[in-house]
Amino acid sequence: MPAGQKSSALTPFYSWYIVGASFVILFFNAGARLSIGVIFKPLISEFGWTRTQVSLAFLVNMTVFALSLVVVGRIYDRYGPKWVIVISTLFLSAGYLAVSFISYFSQFLFFYGIVSAVGLGGTSVPLVAALTSKWFVKSRGLAISIALSGSCIGQFLLVPLITTFVLTYGWRASYFYIGLIMLVVNIVLALGVIRGDPEDLGLRPFGYEKENGGGIPQNPVLPIKGPRDLGLREAMGTSSFWLFTFVMFVCGSGDFLVTTHLIPFVTDHGISPATAGHMLAWYGLVSLAGLLIAGPATDVIGNKTPVVLTFVLRFFLFVLILRYQNLVSFYIFSLSFGFTFLITAPIATTLTGRLYGFTHVGVLTGFISTIHHLGGGLWAYVGGWSFDRTGDYGLAFVLSAVMAIAAVLCSLFIKEKRYRAAS
Repeated sequence: MPAGQKSSALTPFYSWYIVGASFVILFFNAGARLSIGVIFKPLISEFGWTRTQVSLAFLVNMTVFALSLVVVGRIYDRYGPKWVIVISTLFLSAGYLAVSFISYFSQFLFFYGIVSAVGLGGTSVPLVAALTSKWFVKSRGLAISIALSGSCIGQFLLVPLITTFVLTYGWRASYFYIGLIMLVVNIVLALGVIRGDPEDLGLRPFGYEKENGGGIPQNPVLPIKGPRDLGLREAMGTSSFWLFTFVMFVCGSGDFLVTTHLIPFVTDHGISPATAGHMLAWYGLVSLAGLLIAGPATDVIGNKTPVVLTFVLRFFLFVLILRYQNLVSFYIFSLSFGFTFLITAPIATTLTGRLYGFTHVGVLTGFISTIHHLGGGLWAYVGGWSFDRTGDYGLAFVLSAVMAIAAVLCSLFIKEKRYRAAS
């Protein structure tokens, strides 16, 4: 088939192949990322470590991961995602395989905290959201949400599986097979399916149209007309950028405090590890509902309202869990918090593009996601530190409730408009 004819035949479909491949990559990424909550107490039991120590390793992991996002974003913007995903997967898989053989905390800190974290950035939500956004003009929010739902389904299916595997075969076997499976799946998809830009295959993004049947594209990813897209330095000169960055810091702090410490927290109150694992799994599935609502909602009502409602709900959930600690309150907390878990994921891309254009969306969302995950790592550490000193997670939950209110106020002051570069 001639190249032009082949491109024409693939035009309606290849954008959705990208969505499917992104879904699968995030499916396994979620299992790897959230497995720390499952092995949290087994590590303490085997090695005698404190919760502060395990939380410190997670803080190092999130810090390295967060800092890598800016670098990954720049490399992605310049070279595309294929080799970013391949090289990142090699680091990620090597880290998890090595963790299965550790004997000392320093080894855990290095292989989990540093090596695997280097690889997380290139197989994570920010890169996948940026990748998907370039393959769609129409239904961009929906497409990003579907791709990112791989993380939710992965959490729902893999967390109980990993929990059962840890209880049956131990955490070492679990980490070994996580690393091996990711190595095979990610590299096959990266080399066989992933392309960074429709033009790599001579295609156009889904929903691409032309004015008057002529030659001027109506495409915000590859703009011909309109204001020049802003880069990171120029975006930093606007108040909305920093307001949204703080909101994402608060978002990450809540996300990873809960996903890291939910299982240890509820098992402290007599809940079995299997039931706790299922709570975290349902947390992930319910996050799919929030994600699938948030993406299309941004296409209709904008970005600010979903963000504001997210943090209002989180405030009341932290108040709930401070007052009630029983099976019912734990399920209400995990399911409702799970609903908010990924709402800001598509919004990070759609709002950034709305404010500054899509040309530099990789590095812009990379920076914002860096702050998001730094907040997550720091707050997971605060959770472990506060528990070791007070005997519970009360202090961490109180501070999280206060920060949720601060995030609501900052969200309200974001100006959802297209910023223009200074002349």
